[in-house]
Amino acid sequence: MEFNQTLLFFFSALGAFNGLCLGLYFLMVARPKHISSRFLGFLLLMLSVRIGKSVVFYFNPDLAFIYLQIGLSACFFIGPFLYFYIRSMVEPRSTIHKSWKYHIIVLFPLILIVGMLYPFEDNTHLWRPYIIKGIYLQWFFYLLASAWVLRYTFKDLIDSSEKITSRKIWILSVFFGNLLIWAAYFFTNITFYLVGALTFSFLFYLLALLVFLERRNKQNLFLPEHKYRTKKIEPSEANPILEKLHALMKTEEPYTNADLKSLDLAKKINVPVHLLSQLLNENLGKSFPLFINEYRIAKACRIIKSETPLTLEAIGYECGFNSKSTFYTAFKKIKGVTPAQFKR
Repeated sequence: MEFNQTLLFFFSALGAFNGLCLGLYFLMVARPKHISSRFLGFLLLMLSVRIGKSVVFYFNPDLAFIYLQIGLSACFFIGPFLYFYIRSMVEPRSTIHKSWKYHIIVLFPLILIVGMLYPFEDNTHLWRPYIIKGIYLQWFFYLLASAWVLRYTFKDLIDSSEKITSRKIWILSVFFGNLLIWAAYFFTNITFYLVGALTFSFLFYLLALLVFLERRNKQNLFLPEHKYRTKKIEPSEANPILEKLHALMKTEEPYTNADLKSLDLAKKINVPVHLLSQLLNENLGKSFPLFINEYRIAKACRIIKSETPLTLEAIGYECGFNSKSTFYTAFKKIKGVTPAQFKR
């Protein structure tokens, strides 16, 4: 094998090998145990088997048909595990613990029966293109279902008033990474067969970099967001934190920073970001944006009452809003009137 071919084999196979190891890690070792880790583990295993088959077949066209069939059969489960992984991250309280099993109970016998009745080796005319096309269309169907689950996350991504968290970036990266790999296989022919494998390797290490950076911030991107507690924090623990939080908001006014994130606020009061999120959501019944906007609107009301010469738009910027529209929307939502009506 020439040097450039060896290099190509190395980079295309590297992602598949590491994906296989990481998949086993999430299935067998990862702590704390959570169903989302299982789904991620299965997703990485199915992708790695599919990618590994592509790499071996590209460099060894005489590969036995049974291995080709195994790789394509694994591909049949990429979509379902992607869908349930995203659901387990975005909708952690949804009832997916049983429903995902029904999908596998239907899909596993289906691909097994098709494989036994029409093995790839004796029915290449059926597998190419009909069964293979069907597998990729089924994968695409689950991609669409995953996109539907992520519809509000997409909205947050577009809406400049909503801060996109690292966890949401991770979930979106997993989704778009799968979409790219699917497109690489669906739209390229055998000549460019390694595109999917190289795409997977590139995305694998890009996402690994994201995980490494967030680990330094002591965040776990692999678990959904309020999974650490299932009830309100006890008053004896919550009240001192709330007093510290309200004191900070009054003295330092961090909400005037338009780019303020929950992680920034958590660091200032020296608590884990998930604890702050739990405190706001479960104890105060407020999301982080609403909690911050209430302070911003309160400050805006004080400035308006002081008969300042500032325009309403300037007051919005002064209080931490990054646009006139977000200021007006938040003001109307919290006070029930527009800033102009309040001023009158």
